[in-house]
Amino acid sequence: MSEKSPPRGAQAALRAVRLLKLFTPERPELQLAEISDLAGLNKTTAHRLLQALHSESLLDRNHDSGAYRLGPVLMALGVQALSSNDLRLRARPLLKSLASESGETATLEVPIEDTMLILDEVTSSHFVGAAGNVGTRWPIHATSTGKALIAFDEHGTRRIGDELCELTSHTITNRSQLEAELDEIRRRGYAETVDELEDGFSGVGAVVRSRTGEVLGALSICGPTQRLSTTRRCRLGAMLKDAAERLQPCY
Repeated sequence: MSEKSPPRGAQAALRAVRLLKLFTPERPELQLAEISDLAGLNKTTAHRLLQALHSESLLDRNHDSGAYRLGPVLMALGVQALSSNDLRLRARPLLKSLASESGETATLEVPIEDTMLILDEVTSSHFVGAAGNVGTRWPIHATSTGKALIAFDEHGTRRIGDELCELTSHTITNRSQLEAELDEIRRRGYAETVDELEDGFSGVGAVVRSRTGEVLGALSICGPTQRLSTTRRCRLGAMLKDAAERLQPCY
């Protein structure tokens, strides 16, 4: 994965983009004071940037509280990005095949900083299964796709910090333990998460590469831990590796 450096003279644009990134599912609305504090900007600078984003409908405002939230133009841009994403378009038939063959939910995920974003998914045929998570971002170290990416991307370890957040009692939070698992992932060619992201949830992931070997993202099959036994995860891992290899020549 190539490293990106911001161009010179782009400070205002970078600050504006960073303001947009402050909004999360946990923080859907933010007041000026909160934005100023989180961004490390004085209120005058933060307000000027917010006004510019609001004027282009990239941000909206709650009329009652005055808090800012992501605006309708960003929604439209997000839909447009999804519909035009080449990797997503090409992976869609494979996701359908994986979901049909496994009976579980199949996803395509890409890295965003220290998280994995679910770019597309085809849901399980079971009544109980993983579903409805397109657009969700999860900590990279707790997902099968994230661990696969860290293991096989030459820059993958740069995406995780010194402290790994604990989501369940099974989440790996020790760097040495994670490094040992990454070695195992490289050996077998796919990654697993078992009750690490959420109790009762397990998944298997394998990376998708370009023709030149660059890691673009990862495919996963996930569902309830009770259905994804050790033996079954092994079979699903082999299935995912084959699918990822079939997708690779397209890029």
